[in-house]
Amino acid sequence: MLSEFSLIDRYFARRARTNTRRAALGIGDDCALIAPAAGEMLAVSTDMLVEGRHFLPDVDPRALGHKALAVNLSDLAAMGAAPLGFTLAFALPKPREDWLEAFSGGLFELADRYGCELIGGDTTAGPLNLCITVFGSVRQHDALRRDAARPGDDVWVSGTPGDARAGLGVLRGEWPHVQIDRADAAHFRRALEYPEPRVALGLALAGIARAALDVSDGLAGDLRHILERSHVNAEIDVDALPLSAALARLPRALQLQCALAGGDDYELCFTAAQAQRGAVEAAAQQAGVRVTRIGTITSPDLAASPEAAVAARDGAHAQHKAQAWPDIAWRDASGAPLNLTLQGFDHFHAD
Repeated sequence: MLSEFSLIDRYFARRARTNTRRAALGIGDDCALIAPAAGEMLAVSTDMLVEGRHFLPDVDPRALGHKALAVNLSDLAAMGAAPLGFTLAFALPKPREDWLEAFSGGLFELADRYGCELIGGDTTAGPLNLCITVFGSVRQHDALRRDAARPGDDVWVSGTPGDARAGLGVLRGEWPHVQIDRADAAHFRRALEYPEPRVALGLALAGIARAALDVSDGLAGDLRHILERSHVNAEIDVDALPLSAALARLPRALQLQCALAGGDDYELCFTAAQAQRGAVEAAAQQAGVRVTRIGTITSPDLAASPEAAVAARDGAHAQHKAQAWPDIAWRDASGAPLNLTLQGFDHFHAD
C-alpha cells in the first residue's frame, strides 16, 4: 500500500522534477523559493475544490486534475499574469493508484502546457478535497484589476458562457422535458469538466483592457464585482451574448439562465475604452480566442431616487453612494429594458 511520501514522490514530486525549473528552489525543501523577473510583481491565487460542492463524486479523475489547475490559471489570466508555479494540497480517502495516475496525468498535462511548475504541497487522509495555490508574474502597471473600469468603457466577454452550466444541468437531469441530442450533451459536459484558462488572452490584453475577472460564479454575479470595486454601473445587451450552437438550441429561458447566472465557465469578462476596440480584437486574434462586446459601463445615477437626491442635497453623498451601484440594466438589441432577476453562484447558498 502507498505511504504518504511514496504517493507524493511517485505521482507528483518525480514528475515535477522533470519540468523546466521556474522556481529558484522547488519541491523537496521546507519552502519553495520563487521570484518574478525584475520590474514584475508576484500574482498569487488560491482555489479549493470540494467533492459534492465543486465536482460530482464520479467525475473522471483526469478531468478533475485538469480542472483543479485550470480554475487557478484562470485567475492568473484575469490579472494578465504569466504562470510561474503552483502548490497542491489535498485530502484523499484512499490512495488508489489508478485514480492518482489519472488525476496527476490531467494535472501535469495542463501544467506542462503553460510551463507552470509544481513547487510544493501536502497530502493527508480525509474526504476528497483539493486546494491549489498558483503563482504568476505581471508588470505592475499592466495588472488587470477589478477596480479600474470607467464610465464609457465597453464590456467584453470571451468564449461562449453558459455551456458549463448546461453541462451540470445535463448531468443532474434537471431538464427532463428538454430534448438535448447526444453531441450537444457531450459538448456541454466537456465545457464543465475541461475549462480552458484564457492565459494567452489575459497576457495579450495587458495595457489594453482596464478591469477584468474570470467568470467562475456566473456572468451576472461576477460582473457585479467589477462594478462594486469600480463604483460604476453597466448596461448589458442580452441579445449580444455569445452562445455556442449547442446552447442556442435550448429554450430561450434556459439559454439566459445558463449564460448569465451559470458558473464554471472560466471565461474572461473585461472592460476597455471604446478607443481600444481594434486593439482588443487584435489581442483576441493573437490569443486565438473569440471575444464579444456585450455592453457599456455607465455612471451611477445618484439622483435616480428621491432619497438619493435628498442625501446629495444634505451632503450625505457617501452614505447613499452604495445604493446607486452596482446596478445592471438588462436590455435587448433594440435597447428596450428587460426584467431579469439573476444572481451568480454562492458557495453557502447553492442547492
